[in-house]
Amino acid sequence: MRPIIGIIGNQYELEDRYPVHANGVMNSTAIAKVADCIPLIVPSDPDLAPVEDLLEACDGFLLTGGRPNVHPEEYGHAETEAHGAFDRARDNLCLPLVRACVERGQPLLGICRGFQEVNVALGGTLHPEIRELPGRDNHRMPPEGTLAEQFALRHTVSFTPGGPFHRLLGATEVLTNTLHGQGIEEPGARIVIDGRAHDGTPEAIYVEGAKGFALSVQWHPEWNATDDPVSRPLFSAFGDAARAWATGRAAPTLKSA
Repeated sequence: MRPIIGIIGNQYELEDRYPVHANGVMNSTAIAKVADCIPLIVPSDPDLAPVEDLLEACDGFLLTGGRPNVHPEEYGHAETEAHGAFDRARDNLCLPLVRACVERGQPLLGICRGFQEVNVALGGTLHPEIRELPGRDNHRMPPEGTLAEQFALRHTVSFTPGGPFHRLLGATEVLTNTLHGQGIEEPGARIVIDGRAHDGTPEAIYVEGAKGFALSVQWHPEWNATDDPVSRPLFSAFGDAARAWATGRAAPTLKSA
């Protein structure tokens, strides 16, 4: 049996009246077709899916992007209009889940909001609106265009030479999409910024000393993951780590050289 990856879903209301927990098909596709694991959508609410049970049911976790942001109370900031919408149930699930995975060595891959969750879970803070900072670009999704145009590659990310992402992807600079408004202000304890956009925005992080796979990216590698030269090795390595966990072997820890 292939390893099971818990994909953190998001809460929505269909037609503004019917609540659902949902996940983008491209996330499931990347897990099934590239990581070669079984995708399992997890309700983003610890009252429905307690962290302790999820850790036993799944071999790894994909923390997806999502429109709601991590509530600033989680990192000691006051709520403002710039912080946008929130999903407190997802905060209550994902932040302790991140800490548990890091402690156990259970594979974890964070994407966009998931990238931000990993930072906050380990004590970091976030900027509510990157584009308002001096010298920064607008990293948000283009408001118009086709899905392919919105997820198009838009900027470079440079990695630390010899670091985990350089070794994993075989390059010190790659081209990625960008669809986020918030970003890291201060990195949390053990959070190492291993890649930045050309304007200095943190785009790739890992957890120093983690017992297993604990990488996160601010862009969306699930888009075109089967063919993209950056996305494919990232999901493949995540799948390998999940297989190692599932068979009881310690997954290789990606440390800087």
